[in-house]
Amino acid sequence: MKIYGLIGKTLHHSFSRRYFSEKFRSENLIDSEYRNFEIKNCDEEIPGLKKNPELKGLNVTIPYKTAIIPFLDEISLECKEINACNCIKIENRKWIGFNTDVIGFEKSFTPFLKPFQKKALILGTGGASNAVAFVLKKLNIEYLKVSREKSESDLVISYEDISEERMQEFHIVINTTPVGTFPNVNERPNLPYNFVTGKHYFFDLIYNPAKTSFLSLAEKHGAFIENGDKMLTIQAEESWRIWNEK
Repeated sequence: MKIYGLIGKTLHHSFSRRYFSEKFRSENLIDSEYRNFEIKNCDEEIPGLKKNPELKGLNVTIPYKTAIIPFLDEISLECKEINACNCIKIENRKWIGFNTDVIGFEKSFTPFLKPFQKKALILGTGGASNAVAFVLKKLNIEYLKVSREKSESDLVISYEDISEERMQEFHIVINTTPVGTFPNVNERPNLPYNFVTGKHYFFDLIYNPAKTSFLSLAEKHGAFIENGDKMLTIQAEESWRIWNEK
């Protein structure tokens, strides 16, 4: 049996397991299975998982995209720069880390980008925000990260620093935090939504619900919105390609 799976903390609503289980059924891959691995302590549980000879590939989700790195035998250049891994290829018992957030975000984000949208606010400072920043840098889009905590970095501001002037200057707003994810669907990042206009592009990495409160309120003020659904599908297919690449 070839076992693939997802490493995370709370995986009851896992997109990956549903996606790959259906993929295996539709392609009649009867020797393949996708499982959820809910991990409470990486130091205690990952070494045991590494001994499983049937494991062929893993996805990694919050909060372990950075915490998993010390357990990898090799990492890709993107993984190293972003300091986050969300895809592991297992070959000859060797765990090799990749980051598919990059290609998933880039391919789902760029088709709707307008030429005048040159500055972005990235909500969050975790592994996913690093992948988003990596793509924006590649696209020559200036960005600031937004954190709940004050920071000494010139590239990180707090939500309190988002003024009307800043909203007029930054036409892209990307949510990389879990705020608004099911079941907490009424929650949203603390932004001055009244300053959102038709020039804005709001992108939410969340896919459940399909339209978060963050996106819904932005849309009411005329912004173009996009959720993380396409990004997830692209990431899943990229993971499958990596796992099966010779």
